[in-house]
Amino acid sequence: MNDNIKSGEDKMKKTVLTLESELATIRAGRANPAVLDKITVDYYGVPTAINQMAAISVAEARILVIQPWDASLLKNIEKAIQTSDIGINPNNDGRVIRIVFPPLTEDRRRDLVKQIAKYAEESKIAVRNIRRDVMEKLKAQKKTSEITEDDFDDCEKEVQDLTEKYCKQVDDIVTKKDKELMEL
Repeated sequence: MNDNIKSGEDKMKKTVLTLESELATIRAGRANPAVLDKITVDYYGVPTAINQMAAISVAEARILVIQPWDASLLKNIEKAIQTSDIGINPNNDGRVIRIVFPPLTEDRRRDLVKQIAKYAEESKIAVRNIRRDVMEKLKAQKKTSEITEDDFDDCEKEVQDLTEKYCKQVDDIVTKKDKELMEL
């Protein structure tokens, strides 16, 4: 496999992984610790992820429990969750913070599906841009006679196959997330 193609495939994999991590932060009505991944708390002047300062567990299907290792951080964690964009008010009982995920409304589900579709399209565009970059490098190699016309044609087909493979992975991931969101 050509080095340019290998590099392009690695970038396509990273694009798909980025999409997966982005979709994991979207709240689907079920308790999922990943919704807290982007929330940071001021910990002695350093923005720190909640999962680095507390144990996060799923108590029930719709309840997350956050138990900080340092009880003095309860108020800071609670405030960070309230000011975040997840749209859920935490309950602080003095020892742990409970986050109860309400069932999603039909309108909210539809909005989230649109948001997911936007992420998917951005990922596909990124994959196609990677394909374009790889093809430009291969054309340059062909022009300088580093690869033959036949090798170029083989590489072009291989790059197109990779592009289709990763675009299909994006579609599969989005279909799965859409199904998860539309479950009642």
